Amino acid sequence: MKIIEEFKEFAIKGNVIDLAVGVIIGGAFGKIVTSLVNDVIMPPIGLLTGEVDFSEKVIVIKQATEAAEAVTINYGLFINNSVNFIIVAFAIFLVIKQINKIKRKEEEKPVEEKKEPQDIALLREIRDSLQKQK
Repeated sequence: MKIIEEFKEFAIKGNVIDLAVGVIIGGAFGKIVTSLVNDVIMPPIGLLTGEVDFSEKVIVIKQATEAAEAVTINYGLFINNSVNFIIVAFAIFLVIKQINKIKRKEEEKPVEEKKEPQDIALLREIRDSLQKQK
């Protein structure tokens, strides 16, 4: 029963929900980055390299036959995925950098000393005065 209670506490705290939201947003972000790489970044790079479409670049190890498909090394897809990774990593770096900047600002804020209410200060004075009399 303790395990069930611990799981309820874990789920209620929002950890599971935060994780689910992160996975969903991460998946959507991944699609955006893939589109950015494939549709925006790679075409100009292909143009600069002589109309090369990297996604179709392969090294054929064994030609296709009627019985089997060709065996290829798809280095063009690897290049696309590497560029995709670099963009995602850089975007995450920028987000984390901003979060850390906000956290540092919060830590640097001086903690305001709470002014003691007058009635409590008066009670302390009375207590101290009574202790001196004893």
